[in-house]
Amino acid sequence: MNNMLSKFHSLRVRTFFVILLIGIVPSIVTSIIFFNYIRSRLISSDVTDMSTQAALISNEIVSYDYFSNPQQLAVNIELSATGNVYSGRVMVLDNTLKVVHDTYDLYEGRTMVWENVIKSAYGDTTSDYDTENHTLTVTQPIYDDLGEFIGVVLITESAEYFETNLEYCKSVVILISIVLIVVIFVFATLISSFTARPFVDLKNSIDNLSKGFGDGTLNVNSIKETEDISESFNRYNSQMKLLDDSRQEFVSNVSHELKTPLTSVKVLAESITSMGDGVPIEMYQEFMTDIVSEIDRETKIVNDLLSLVKMDKTDATMDVSPVNMNELVELIMRRLKPIAEKQEIELVLESFRPVTVEMDEVKFSLAISNLIENGIKYNEAGGFVHVSLNADHQYCYIRVEDSGLGIPEESLDHIFERFYRADKSHSREIGGTGLGLAITQNAIRMHHGEIKVASTLGEGTTFDVRVPLNYIKEEA
Repeated sequence: MNNMLSKFHSLRVRTFFVILLIGIVPSIVTSIIFFNYIRSRLISSDVTDMSTQAALISNEIVSYDYFSNPQQLAVNIELSATGNVYSGRVMVLDNTLKVVHDTYDLYEGRTMVWENVIKSAYGDTTSDYDTENHTLTVTQPIYDDLGEFIGVVLITESAEYFETNLEYCKSVVILISIVLIVVIFVFATLISSFTARPFVDLKNSIDNLSKGFGDGTLNVNSIKETEDISESFNRYNSQMKLLDDSRQEFVSNVSHELKTPLTSVKVLAESITSMGDGVPIEMYQEFMTDIVSEIDRETKIVNDLLSLVKMDKTDATMDVSPVNMNELVELIMRRLKPIAEKQEIELVLESFRPVTVEMDEVKFSLAISNLIENGIKYNEAGGFVHVSLNADHQYCYIRVEDSGLGIPEESLDHIFERFYRADKSHSREIGGTGLGLAITQNAIRMHHGEIKVASTLGEGTTFDVRVPLNYIKEEA
């Protein structure tokens, strides 16, 4: 059962059955309509002919005053001849519906109470086809010269030949229908195969690519739809390749960054071990200080990696609440003030108005802290970091501007990449993990905001951050 259902999910099978139904159902309906039309036309033709003959007999009955003398030879011969022509019988009834003459000599003298006869007594010409006995009967009223009703002529025709003709027509119609169904079946098979072929090619091409065959691109351009799918797949595949390259580079960088402090610790530890007992205590303390520094560096890398992983999760939780941005930025700058004073960097905060934003305070404060701390680290003595806070009816704007080393123009598009360093020599001297700006960008994106950077080498860097005042919760 499941196998049958899975086959019906196929585009080829569905197309086949749709074309088959569209072709066969109208064909069958048309055949039935055509057969019934032929049948009704044959009956109508015979009824017209029999009604004409009944009218002629009525005229003769009136002309010969047949009811006053039913034994008149001329009229009776005409009645017998008519019965022979139609392979049936002819009866003449008077105005009391009593049978005056019956070519079968069965009902003479009897009164016929039949619906069609009674209708003719009221002036109607009637016809009736008995499908069970295969007979066609016509009744015709008789009027005298004064227009008075004087009787009824009833002609019954044997319809055996009629049924024979209908059977022949039915055979022809059935034969034509069978031929038409076969043609439709073949047509449906060809069209369904033709329709499904591009998608089969698409599936085979994707299978080949997954097995490592081909040049890595999908080119099934049989129809517009597969062409669009190929283009979308190629775009997606390119993004996946970039993502895979990024992951490989990320793993490589993580391995390198984690290995470096461990190597330093190992070298320092081996140096201490090889010194022997006569080494001054001051040298031990110096080596231990270096080991602690390398461990702190390792810890910093691990913590930044954990922060980045948490923010990368699509289901990362956001503890959103209204936050006074003026107080938050002031708090961040107070925390960083000792670092700035140590490097002789001036911190300046400019708030244009009170600003309240719905946000995750922990995540967003980490982003702003990274920007201000970078402005302090990558600066020179006597420089400044200027932070401005503003807002309109929809967004909060934060600008972090420094007079530091600046970023080369060719590096501006890469500074938010993990472990990327624009100036590796200064980065090694200053420290850091190369993850700060990546964490910053992720945190801002989680608040549906955006960050832009502008920088001139040797003159300084400016980061512009914009986040909505009201947090927009994404629907699942």
